[in-house]
Amino acid sequence: MLGKKLITIAIPCYNSQDYMKTAVLSAVSGGNEVEVLIVDDGSTDKTGEMGKNLEAEYPEIVHYIYKENGGHGDAVMCGLSHAQGIYFKVLDSDDYLDEDSLKRMLAALQSYKEEDCQLDMFIANYMYDKEGEHRKVVIDYKSAFPQNEVFSWEDVGRFKVGHNLLMHAVVYRTVLLKECGLQLPKHTFYVDNLFVYYPLPFVKKMYYMDLDLYDYKIGRADQSVNEKVMIGRIDQQLYVNRLMIEMHDLSKIENEKLQDYMAQYLAMILSVSSALLVREGSPESLAKKEALWQDLHARGEEMYEIVHKQILTKIIEKDGRARHKIIEKGYNLAQKIYHFN
Repeated sequence: MLGKKLITIAIPCYNSQDYMKTAVLSAVSGGNEVEVLIVDDGSTDKTGEMGKNLEAEYPEIVHYIYKENGGHGDAVMCGLSHAQGIYFKVLDSDDYLDEDSLKRMLAALQSYKEEDCQLDMFIANYMYDKEGEHRKVVIDYKSAFPQNEVFSWEDVGRFKVGHNLLMHAVVYRTVLLKECGLQLPKHTFYVDNLFVYYPLPFVKKMYYMDLDLYDYKIGRADQSVNEKVMIGRIDQQLYVNRLMIEMHDLSKIENEKLQDYMAQYLAMILSVSSALLVREGSPESLAKKEALWQDLHARGEEMYEIVHKQILTKIIEKDGRARHKIIEKGYNLAQKIYHFN
């Protein structure tokens, strides 16, 4: 029954035997108000065995779910379909939650447990934790959001460059996600962009705490944010970009601050893809870059202008005479946003 738990933390796992236990135990530290769903996306290593053992060790908190391989987004959707918590968060199996910050978040969410005062979205900070480095880069939202109070899009301030909302930062009301029509495609990388973009027009009540909640591990050679991996999977990135273009006609978003943020986010995603295509540099890649912006233009002149006025697009969408400048600025921008290696 939905609402049996305060929050569901879904942990998509694929061949995650080497690191998933840290993620699970960090979520379990929240206690019995937390439902932890280990969603095994068709693993072939000991992920399943470990998941079942953790379920047996924490039967009131952890539930192990096996499904055929469908990719990260499909595992998230599977977790959402099983979620019994009032709120829903995704935790990747190679990351973890700070235990003290988790408890403080749960205490805040407890105040918004009753149906008539539930939040649509809770936001906390996340940290880039790069392998081999001795410091973590904290992404906070103190310039953008009021702290420790319920607010709406009318109250939103200025986002710092690169401080857009990522999956790591957000907790959604479970019913909102189930009823807004969110769909994440199977066998596709970078669907986390859809997860934090599509539901935004349905979000009315928000709450931000300056908590360093989510530890985002980066630096492994096989990660999706590795530069070579991103270029190799650029067609999947472009597919997600086009889904985002089609999801919402931004000219129909009445709230100006929401419209501006969504345009900023879409511009960031399109610009990162464009920068990587220019970085690769082949005629085929440059043609893909041009086609991407043409697809945005085809969505409608008004929407194109809303996105095009963002500063990122002015940097990226240049003609061939500024090619080297595009590569330098675009690549540095993408690296700053994604912290890829």
